[in-house]
Amino acid sequence: MAFRAVESTASTRANDALAAIARAVVVPVVREDGADSALAVVQWLIEQSLDVVELTASTPDWERAARDLRAAAPSVTLGLGTLRTRAEAERAVASGADFLVSPCPAADVRDVAQAAGVPFIEGGFTPGEVLAASDRGVAKLFPAHVGGPALLRSILALSPDARIVPTGGIGLADVPAWLDAGAYAVGVGSELRPGPDVAAALQDTLAGARAR
Repeated sequence: MAFRAVESTASTRANDALAAIARAVVVPVVREDGADSALAVVQWLIEQSLDVVELTASTPDWERAARDLRAAAPSVTLGLGTLRTRAEAERAVASGADFLVSPCPAADVRDVAQAAGVPFIEGGFTPGEVLAASDRGVAKLFPAHVGGPALLRSILALSPDARIVPTGGIGLADVPAWLDAGAYAVGVGSELRPGPDVAAALQDTLAGARAR
């Protein structure tokens, strides 16, 4: 009975994280030159009413950024991306990640996520890679800008129920086209940095997407 209770709790946590990603529509991918600058960007994103954030393991001192964010904003759904190894995945889980993300197929990261009961958004670019990842959960199409929304449409034509998050080279102005193509949510990177013009564009994008 105790085992089933733990299993149920992990499943609920995973479902909550995936539901939060779908509701967020835009998933900001934060890659900075250090933990402090990453946290400053995240604070601004939270002020813009975004409650899902993906930090990246390519940011120096990312573990401290994740732990500090987890402590300061426990209600934020925290993802850790650019994970490619078992060691990185284990450190991400230990840092409080609610979901893990890879830029490419990554069996070791998948194993860690499964053992921890944490959702894994596994990356791929070819239809075969993306469909294989989507058979196991939510998939990441990366680098999405290379194929554009037409590539996503082609993949979804083969598997209409697949949940796919395109990421890489996508700006806020591109988000509606990706949603029209069937994206589960859309990853946006370097454009989402503090500034009044960006804040206005972000709010317009979210309002339009959530009104669909």
